[in-house]
Amino acid sequence: MNGQSHLVLGVDMGTSGARAVAMTAAGEIVASASAKLAAFSDHHRDPLGWWQAVQAALEDMLAAIDPMRVRAIGIDGTSGTMLPVAADGAPLATPLMYNDPVDDAAILETIAAHAPKESAAHGATSGLAKVLSFQSLPGVFRVIHQADWLAGHFTGLYDVSDENNALKTGYDPVARCWPDWLARTGARVDLLPEVLPAGGPVATISPPAAEALGLPRDVVVVAGTTDGCASFLATGADRPGDGVSALGTTLTVKMLSDKPLFAPEYGLYSHRIGDMWLAGGASNSGGAVLAAHFSAERIAELSARIDPRTETGLDYYPLTKPGERFPIADPQLAPRMEPRPADDAEFLQAILEGIAGVERLAYERLVSLGSPELRSVRTVGGGAKNTTWTAIRERKLAVPFLPALSEEAAAGTARLALSGAREAGVL
Repeated sequence: MNGQSHLVLGVDMGTSGARAVAMTAAGEIVASASAKLAAFSDHHRDPLGWWQAVQAALEDMLAAIDPMRVRAIGIDGTSGTMLPVAADGAPLATPLMYNDPVDDAAILETIAAHAPKESAAHGATSGLAKVLSFQSLPGVFRVIHQADWLAGHFTGLYDVSDENNALKTGYDPVARCWPDWLARTGARVDLLPEVLPAGGPVATISPPAAEALGLPRDVVVVAGTTDGCASFLATGADRPGDGVSALGTTLTVKMLSDKPLFAPEYGLYSHRIGDMWLAGGASNSGGAVLAAHFSAERIAELSARIDPRTETGLDYYPLTKPGERFPIADPQLAPRMEPRPADDAEFLQAILEGIAGVERLAYERLVSLGSPELRSVRTVGGGAKNTTWTAIRERKLAVPFLPALSEEAAAGTARLALSGAREAGVL
């Protein structure tokens, strides 16, 4: 079999279901499939439902390709979702999801007392808070992340994680280790998984998993990542200074940097990806402001009347209510959306300009914190479809706008699998 025919698989376990893609060595997606979690479970905290959704997505996708071409597989999960397991991977309690808080003041106080301020382990939804809440269960072997547990179904190993998922559990991505201060919180460090670089080879697929899925016995399983990191990687951004803007309900900007950035006052941490760092922040501005004033149909109608080469001169900071986290850290920051023009098209243009201004300020903030200069932008999310808004943003940001190769997190995880396959020498 020549190298051009080889494939890798990427799997994304999201909040509502699983998606799988098959990718060539050249980065082309040749097959994909998805499965809704609701088809297998009534509850999003059901690990068996997660695995059944992953299996269903993989089986449908593998039916469209020759499984014997597969060389590697990787999986991502929701950041901060954790569960305690026995040595055979059996869950010992209902998992705590990425947004489930730990309601124990003593746990949160001890983390606050010992974790460095730049650590991502602070807060009620952190992975470390969940470790401390699970570690006293009888028979616990490890407390691991969602992606770790699902990857364990391919390898039989339930004690391996990756540098991205481990960040909120207290992992130090600069020193590349579990830091000494973790033990001072009372955390049982022996229950934490071994951490490998995202995309690093973990092991070959276990014989039972290979047989169940009809895959070759020498498929390499790589360390995964979080869904957020996978979504960034899916776009094709791969050099320092490459930025990705997500124009959804909120505005999120991320950039690859050649050095780590940590600014907890902005909720800003850095994920390590190879020898680069992925940093970014989320603003409270974004699509929610547009939706508060116009329907999608009205936005499309008004956008057609806007000349994006002109400037309204209105200096808006669009928010739905007071409070901003990034690029300005001010819980009392008031929306600035006056005066309101009589013409709805001009009002919409001022909002679009304002959000683009927040986006520019966000990238400038990253640069001020030590990132490279912005060299390009790829855009994902619903706002990417508005060509008028894109033209306004291009004028404001003054860098090349490049097409996102994909918006599927599974494609980003497949890119990690490509890297791992090459490192393992199977591609």
